[in-house]
Amino acid sequence: MKIAFLGPEGSYSHLAAKEFLKAESTGAQSTVNWDECVPFRNFPEVLSAVENGRVDAAAIPIENSLQGGVSQNLDLLQAASNLYAVKELIVRIEHRLIYKEGTPLSQIGRVYSHRQALDQCAGFLSREMPFAALRETESTGFGIARAMEDETGKSAAIAGAHTENLRGGFVLGKTSISDEPNNFTQFLLIKKGENNLPQNGEKLFFSLVGPHRPGGLLGLLEVIASYGVNLTKIESRPVKDRPGEYRFFIEAECNVASEETQKMLSAIRGDALECKLLGAYAKTE
Repeated sequence: MKIAFLGPEGSYSHLAAKEFLKAESTGAQSTVNWDECVPFRNFPEVLSAVENGRVDAAAIPIENSLQGGVSQNLDLLQAASNLYAVKELIVRIEHRLIYKEGTPLSQIGRVYSHRQALDQCAGFLSREMPFAALRETESTGFGIARAMEDETGKSAAIAGAHTENLRGGFVLGKTSISDEPNNFTQFLLIKKGENNLPQNGEKLFFSLVGPHRPGGLLGLLEVIASYGVNLTKIESRPVKDRPGEYRFFIEAECNVASEETQKMLSAIRGDALECKLLGAYAKTE
């Protein structure tokens, strides 16, 4: 089995992909050659690889506990015609500084990392490295690569505590530099085809656009409440081609296979302008 992720190796997405592979190996596909994670340059390429069959699945972050939903991936999943989330994984985020051993922090002039990692370590960077230029990269893994290209030791990176195989005298800091120690990211395993949805699951993931009238969204939420369903997440995104209208991404605690859940979805579709099933899953331990 091949799982796509945002590369290069060493990113949090790579860590999630490996955990998903472990979970898949214990299920119905345990006899498949499943030990391959495939890196891609960006998230559109990651999901396109699933759509065109280059890989069997993809691991993508969908929400961070500090910064909310990953807007790009919400939009990409919405735009996809036949992709579904089938497993969930919660990854603890622990940022560490990667730098050339022996280099004082005061001499580091550039820090590379993904924008979210830079933002989540803003306090540390402001206190300890106020004059360093912050350089955004597509992933934490790319940030490591950029830093290690600088043999002078004047560049550093921010990446996860799981980072391995550093070279050129670069080392992983011993302590977390995150401003908030309780930091988690929710990853989803994406597969092609509704047939991959689990027969039973703990959560349902869908999007909807409510009728453009007073109380339109409230009415749809009341429908959900009438079935005794608890919402675990609701995120809004603009409808790109209709200014002033919004799409809501909703995660709810219910089983997609149950008769009550199907009745609820049918009732929502009866009043919503749009309603799309995006996935159903249980947490991966």
